[in-house]
Amino acid sequence: MTAVAQVRVYAREGCHLCDEALAEIRTLDLAGTELEIEVLDIDSDDLLLARFLERIPVVEVDGDVVSELVFDRASFIEALKSVADQRAGYPD
Repeated sequence: MTAVAQVRVYAREGCHLCDEALAEIRTLDLAGTELEIEVLDIDSDDLLLARFLERIPVVEVDGDVVSELVFDRASFIEALKSVADQRAGYPD
């Protein structure tokens, strides 16, 4: 059974760190985990802009922040493993 992880990336157009994070997320091949990726442009909402401007890209997995500024691949993968384990009924 494939686990589905909700991935949300707070970003803005023209942000090279955001582009790099998204590119890496999209190239990860994680057997048993499907990613549903949502990209939120912080420029589309004043509250998002105020909250995330100095931190982007901010990456969440199932609502938990796992990476800010420079993409933290290890933390992202660990969060995905946790999601897969929870969906399979294993404790953290």
